[in-house]
Amino acid sequence: MTDESPKEEILVNVTPSEVRAALLENGVLQEVYIERTTRRGIISNIYKGRVSRVLPGMQAAFIDIGMDRTAFLHASDIAPPTDKPFGDELPNIKDLVREGDGIMVQVVKDPLGSKGARLTTYVTLPSRLLVLLPHSDTVGVSARIEDEAERDRLRALVEALLSDQGLSCGAIVRTVAEGCAAEAIAADLRYTQKLWGVVQERCSLANVKTLVHEDLSLPLRVLRDLATTDVERILVDSEADFKTMGDFTRTYLPDVEPMLELYTRRRPIFDLHGIEDEIRKSLDRSIPLKSGGYIIFDQTEAMTTVDVNTGGYVGHRNLEETIYRTNLEAAVAIARQLRLRNLGGIIIIDFIDMDEPDHRDNVLQLLEKSLSRDHARHQISPVSPLGLVEMTRKRTRESLQHILGEDCPSCAGRGFVLTAETVCFEIFREIIRQSRQFEFDEVLVLAHQDVIEMLLDEQARGLADLAEQTGKSIRLQTEALYLQDQFDVVLM
Repeated sequence: MTDESPKEEILVNVTPSEVRAALLENGVLQEVYIERTTRRGIISNIYKGRVSRVLPGMQAAFIDIGMDRTAFLHASDIAPPTDKPFGDELPNIKDLVREGDGIMVQVVKDPLGSKGARLTTYVTLPSRLLVLLPHSDTVGVSARIEDEAERDRLRALVEALLSDQGLSCGAIVRTVAEGCAAEAIAADLRYTQKLWGVVQERCSLANVKTLVHEDLSLPLRVLRDLATTDVERILVDSEADFKTMGDFTRTYLPDVEPMLELYTRRRPIFDLHGIEDEIRKSLDRSIPLKSGGYIIFDQTEAMTTVDVNTGGYVGHRNLEETIYRTNLEAAVAIARQLRLRNLGGIIIIDFIDMDEPDHRDNVLQLLEKSLSRDHARHQISPVSPLGLVEMTRKRTRESLQHILGEDCPSCAGRGFVLTAETVCFEIFREIIRQSRQFEFDEVLVLAHQDVIEMLLDEQARGLADLAEQTGKSIRLQTEALYLQDQFDVVLM
């Protein structure tokens, strides 16, 4: 399709312990959301926490919200005690919070890896059309609403509603509010204001380390956050959740209700459009391109690196044209994979070096355009002197790899295991070490089959020399359950 606004479809798959939602654009999977009963995300949840530790050197505090790990609150994320904003310099964290204090906080980032949740006291309350900002007095409009006249209309409308109601707060107008009538926006504002009053009352009565307000479940968040005018239908394969979502839309989102459909066919819903296959492919390190090139994704705790290679693509004209075409195709694929894999933080992209400045500019523009529909905020820097593209993408929840996988027990997350040859030499050194410390007549070596085969074949001469050097008999035994770099030397 040539339409700049591709038609979207949302599929919701429900099982007793897991809910998954898939966002497709023109039949192509773009984003996956997963919520498990054992690992529900806590983003946007509001807690009454207790300040457990204040760190002036970091301008931060650790807040106990009743979870395994304390959460992190920086001074820049603490709203001023009055309506007046802080000046150019932040006050000392010790002047803002004290150990033992109770404090209302909202989660802005799930616990990731070994880090606790990230918190703020600048509470935000989203609804369908607006996000209420109780600790701000500014009115913003989503950048995805591009029509300047509509942006001005919406900003003026919300400012007038806040002024008429005498509210000293701010709001952000969401993308779905484009073209909406004043009555619908006013209703949303009344709803969020009432909700804020309820949250404040609950917090005043709650004990510390208590959940005050929980965000919606994934099926309802899909309706609130993803069901834009570009969405043609929302398929749900659970009758119970279809009913819940229907009740929700009738109450809050009547314009979304016609999009809802109950999926009753025997074929699993995520087999449509090959979604299951796409999810599995997104866990691969290498992604092939149609031209014959490929992209390598390496995800670490510090950053994600993306490397583009021409592979088997030889092109039709010259090398520069081949490189340019590969990079253009890669830019589109990388944008999609960043969304699908939910990669965040610092991202370094190593496109194939291009000599033509116009080619570099065009590739960057295509990358930016391909990310224009991304729900996560991102920022792309120009090509660096080393030919690298540096960008950031807001990371609020775990990546798809971290949700679905864990470190490999064979390599402990390194991404490699020791070769059979290396293990043979380690066994030789261990036998020598033991022979110098203890008295024994025979050694039994327990190891992986590949290691044993190498000891009997390529390393047979070395094994014989070792037996002669130590004066000990060496016996070998295969252990089927051992990993390749596991072995035991048993003294007999």
